[in-house]
Amino acid sequence: MYGQAEQPLPSHHPVEEYLLDYALGHLPEGWALAVATHLTFCRQCRSRVAGFEVMAGSLVATAEGVPMRDGSLESVLDRIDAGDGEADSAAAVQPPVQLDGIALPAPLRPYLAAGPGRAPAWRRVMPGLQEIGLSVGDAAQKAVLMRIRPGRAMPWHTHRGDEMTVVLDGGFVDASGAFRRGDCALLDSQVDHRPVAMEDRPCICLAVTDAPLKLTGPIGRWLSPLLRS
Repeated sequence: MYGQAEQPLPSHHPVEEYLLDYALGHLPEGWALAVATHLTFCRQCRSRVAGFEVMAGSLVATAEGVPMRDGSLESVLDRIDAGDGEADSAAAVQPPVQLDGIALPAPLRPYLAAGPGRAPAWRRVMPGLQEIGLSVGDAAQKAVLMRIRPGRAMPWHTHRGDEMTVVLDGGFVDASGAFRRGDCALLDSQVDHRPVAMEDRPCICLAVTDAPLKLTGPIGRWLSPLLRS
């Protein structure tokens, strides 16, 4: 279903409301893609989503007068703990897509395949930052893969709406902490930050926004048209 990634487990997760809406199928496509990508790394959140799915099924069954079996939730969680290999087998049916030598999580593969096992080329946005745009079928959302050069600091910025970022490889740090492979950062207009890529290798991440960024540093006015394009 979601796949599985190597340890360590992520330490930053989507908020509970996003996991619930994901389980119910209520998230817009961009947010759903970000959550699904995080789930490939995070057993904890997969378990939470499975629990919400069972509870939703229980409510539907109750409304229709069909009793749920005792232990249904426990059964689903046991299958998650023991049966992630089945998810891996299902994901393996799709050919892996490589990006900079990294096998991309299964939820991203349909958005990126430019040929057998190949992803589209990076587009330079500014020194130290490259992007690949993804089409998520929602004009209100923008989804991109970003590659940030090791040690590179992004401009200070805040958000006119919400942004969800999932780290695929490498990592970054800002005032709220360190974000590494699998971590999910959810940001809004209350956050003004300056992410800095870790020094060991490029930071590659998925970023989904529902409004343009607002640059707040001294060169923000000059760079803003570039980031809105």
